[in-house]
Amino acid sequence: MSRTFHGLPVCNVLTALDAGEELPAAGAAAWRIGLGYRYDGKTEFAEAWQRFLDAVDTTRVRALVMGAWWAGDYDDLAGPLALIVDSADRLPALEALFVGDVRSEECEISWLEMCDITPLFASFPRLTDLAVRGGNGLRLRPVRHERLRSLAFESGGLPARVVRALGECDLPALEELDLWLGVDEYGGDHTLEDLAPLLTATRLPALRSLGLQNSEYQDDIAAAVAQAPVVARLEHLALGMGVLTDEGAAALLEGQPLTHLTSLDLHHHYLSEEMQQRVAEALAGVDVDLSEAEDEEDEEDRYVAVSE
Repeated sequence: MSRTFHGLPVCNVLTALDAGEELPAAGAAAWRIGLGYRYDGKTEFAEAWQRFLDAVDTTRVRALVMGAWWAGDYDDLAGPLALIVDSADRLPALEALFVGDVRSEECEISWLEMCDITPLFASFPRLTDLAVRGGNGLRLRPVRHERLRSLAFESGGLPARVVRALGECDLPALEELDLWLGVDEYGGDHTLEDLAPLLTATRLPALRSLGLQNSEYQDDIAAAVAQAPVVARLEHLALGMGVLTDEGAAALLEGQPLTHLTSLDLHHHYLSEEMQQRVAEALAGVDVDLSEAEDEEDEEDRYVAVSE
């Protein structure tokens, strides 16, 4: 569960209201609406959402965090998301939204039942930061959004249809894009070809930070990134959380220069000690994260950081 979001402390509105606590100023917190264990089977999301609307001056709300939305079984996101979209006129200052801030104790990431999130883009034109956790049933249609600066999809299996739609989106202000691609077993049926438009990023002219992480074919992604046009204008590159081996790291080092980067995140990897040293020496001026080195030699036993 996030403690801060959009540079603001997270306030769990239900917990605060139940405890009779004084609420912070509407624009001084990221407001979290989530049912969680305490409300499981007892409170519908619609009731929780209405309590938030009644208690907070929503015209000044800048950030929202959506936690667990189901009252009993793992209901899909469609109904609760529609409530938020239908309340868009009451949230004219909304800049940031985190959909699915759910702990594994509440629901594993790949069990989250998602839906089409495209309406968020049209309903909140001031949105600058959007994070979405969960991939099962997730859908996105190509859109244009003028102000979005940061976009993250966290999943144990990101559907190919979402990756392809992202490649067709026009996001002229987007500076940060982070994808947890996940595995085929949990719906991550994407291919390297699906990622190709993101490696040219012609529809993302402001992109400065790119994460293509948590993949079973991380070596292939690294080899493609080594030749990708977008890399020359990046400041931050993240290829961690996946099954990156010496082969992929060598391709990175043998491709276009990476010394202009501020940071390179390779955490959770399968690099030998020799390759780790080679990467560190070649990119001495770059903040390289080589933490969480895994030592599994059997290829079949290697795993991504987040799947189920």
